[in-house]
Amino acid sequence: MTTPDQPSALRRLAHSIRLRRQAIAARPKLAAGIVLLILLVLAVIAEPFIRTHLEAAAVLDLVANQPKPALLRGVANQAVATRDLTIQTTNGPIRARLYTPVDHPDAPALVVLHGVHHLGMDEPRLIGFASALSSCGLRVLTPELPGIKDYQVSADSIRTIGDSAEWMAVQNPSGERRPVGVMGLSFSGGLSLLAAADPVYKPYIKFVVAIGSQDEMGRVATYYRTGEDPRPHGAPELLPPHEYGALVLEYEHVEDFVPAADIEIMRKLLRAHLYEDGPAEKAVFAVLTPAQHTEAMQLLDTKSDATRAKLAASQNLHVQAMAGVSPHGHLESLTVPVYLLHGEGDNIIPASETLWMASELPTTTLQSVLVSPVLSHLNLDGAGPTAGDRWRLVHFFALILRAAHKR
Repeated sequence: MTTPDQPSALRRLAHSIRLRRQAIAARPKLAAGIVLLILLVLAVIAEPFIRTHLEAAAVLDLVANQPKPALLRGVANQAVATRDLTIQTTNGPIRARLYTPVDHPDAPALVVLHGVHHLGMDEPRLIGFASALSSCGLRVLTPELPGIKDYQVSADSIRTIGDSAEWMAVQNPSGERRPVGVMGLSFSGGLSLLAAADPVYKPYIKFVVAIGSQDEMGRVATYYRTGEDPRPHGAPELLPPHEYGALVLEYEHVEDFVPAADIEIMRKLLRAHLYEDGPAEKAVFAVLTPAQHTEAMQLLDTKSDATRAKLAASQNLHVQAMAGVSPHGHLESLTVPVYLLHGEGDNIIPASETLWMASELPTTTLQSVLVSPVLSHLNLDGAGPTAGDRWRLVHFFALILRAAHKR
């Protein structure tokens, strides 16, 4: 027998069952919505990561004169305008070149400094590198360092680097100071670190990248004679040095190697040799006396015992000057982020120098350090790199691009 309350109880039960079925039916839609939301959030987070890595891969392909894979054809393709200009510095006016993405004239800025090479800012690899970086949406300034261009690694270039960063930091429509990234190649990298450690220039520098650079110039000079560079930990690095390094030291202090009467003619000879100017070198040899010819051949033979003895004597005369172009002893005071890259097989400045820098930098300052078999000194011609080696190099440059784009 049914009581009066039973129909309402049944209706409530039926209603409850319907609500439960509706909730169960809605769960897949809700779950799908949550998954979609998570994917969207991840996409927003990952987009800069993906973009900078693709740009880094494209830049490296462009610098290595490799065709872009299909995946990279849509990146690092912004039109770039170049302008030659003159910058007033503490050491006088210098030439410079500014690379600007046409559609982003107020883009973040990066100063890229050439290594020891007579072509300076006109060196083709540097032009290609700066253009590739600018095609990623950066303004890139390549100042010419007169001393470095003439194979002189001196403290004057530190001020020129700092002055160039200061100039670039205010090159924007508002005129306000915006610190810039500084990337130094070869010996310019060590000098860039010294500029960033100088309180005068520190406010203008956002971060420093040193590629294939020296930590202690005296230790590098010793390596040119011995083929041995100690590491901060473990066995020393043993690698036959390229003659280039010793020749640079001879050219910089030729007065330490030849009699006073022969200084100018031997400087011309070494300059022609370093500049790879065959006709000029041949012309100098044509006017040498027999004694000068013997002298010249000894200078060019950087492996002879006699030349190595003179290199050691010259090094002892310039201990203070070498310390003045060495980051060693100055790195603990650095507060700007630092990125270090070195070629594993570098026989001009051994990779152990970067290991020394990494060991001396505060952990809060050192952002990334990579010794890569993809590189030799500054060329992408390392022997037998793996896919993992290439990925690590791409990732390193992606970190640089991300730091450069950051306002």
